[in-house]
Amino acid sequence: MKYQKHKRISLKAHPRYQERWVHERITDDARILGLGELVVLESERRQPGAGRLDILLQDPETKERYEVEIQLGATDETHIIRTIEYWDIERKRYPQYDHTAVIVAEEVTGRFLNVISLFNGAIPLIAIKMEAVQVEEYLALIFVKVLDAISRGEDEPTAPADRKYWKDRATPATVSMADKVLDLICRCDSGDDRESNIQLNYNKFYIGLYKDDRPYNFVKFRSTKTRLIVELRLEKSDDVDRQIDDANLSTLEYRDKRYRIRFRDSDLTDHEGVLDYLIPKAHGEWNK
Repeated sequence: MKYQKHKRISLKAHPRYQERWVHERITDDARILGLGELVVLESERRQPGAGRLDILLQDPETKERYEVEIQLGATDETHIIRTIEYWDIERKRYPQYDHTAVIVAEEVTGRFLNVISLFNGAIPLIAIKMEAVQVEEYLALIFVKVLDAISRGEDEPTAPADRKYWKDRATPATVSMADKVLDLICRCDSGDDRESNIQLNYNKFYIGLYKDDRPYNFVKFRSTKTRLIVELRLEKSDDVDRQIDDANLSTLEYRDKRYRIRFRDSDLTDHEGVLDYLIPKAHGEWNK
């Protein structure tokens, strides 16, 4: 195999490959960011009195939105403020969706990471380092996540909803799938077939669990039109990865210490054994 030499180049200093070129590459295929199977809702999205958001992405399953700002060179204060400002505008305009701010830059500085840590999880923000590599006449873009979104606390109050809200937002069938998983959860929590006092807790962003008048969210759900997304709070491990891979289950990106698995109705029956393994494991970690 012939080895091709390559070299890193600075896009900021390059006469041809400027920010517009990067913008077009991402909108051509948003998967290159490594955030999953996202779709482009809009590029150069006008913000009321605040310029334009580079790219707005959305997860077609969870409807989660990502406000993406691109920066050639190193992150700076102006870039940080603009990214957070656009994220804040979008989440206020569309509170029915979860929103995550995304900064893409050639260099993510230590000062930037220190500033972001001051927000202490109040702003879900992802930082992605972008590297341009030239091999002969070709230029490749490499994206590496250097800061994942830090979510707010599990027990933070969220806007209340009800079962009808989720049936209208998704479908009655996918909401009913949560009832089936709840049966497995109750069996795990009670230790036998006796009824547990865990209940589904409906709010506008996810369906959680409630026990003894407190959130008990070691498992959360998001219903879509075609699937139920089951989110299990588990430390990432080779053992859990293997269980999911062997079952050939469809997954979303691991984030916030949660495995996110997409189920169709038939999957719940076919893979009940996998859930019988994962749910008690998540329950055990939650109650350590």
